Amino acid sequence: MDSQKVDLFLVSNQKYFEPGQILLIKDRLLALDDDKFALICSLDYKDPTTLLLISIFVGGFGIDRFMLGDTGLGVLKLLTGGACGIWTIIDWFLIQRRTREQNYLKLLQVIG
Repeated sequence: MDSQKVDLFLVSNQKYFEPGQILLIKDRLLALDDDKFALICSLDYKDPTTLLLISIFVGGFGIDRFMLGDTGLGVLKLLTGGACGIWTIIDWFLIQRRTREQNYLKLLQVIG
């Protein structure tokens, strides 16, 4: 793939991935065909900041976990009230990293 396209993609989407993953993504995208670029750009990446805000305000209901696709954990969090608030507070510190991991896995599924 063209180096300029890859750089543009990384600059515009770097908040969706961990800083340590950026170089790995760049190497994988440079080796990729141009025909998959439109598919990569059209993926629905979750914004870690948005999920943090959701986790802060309604995390006790498990909505943050439902949005990440962790349905089982979302139901458990809903039924236990965020494990009496303890799990909710822990998620405030972990939800952004988990969101970036999900985005990275979604990208890897497409680029193989």
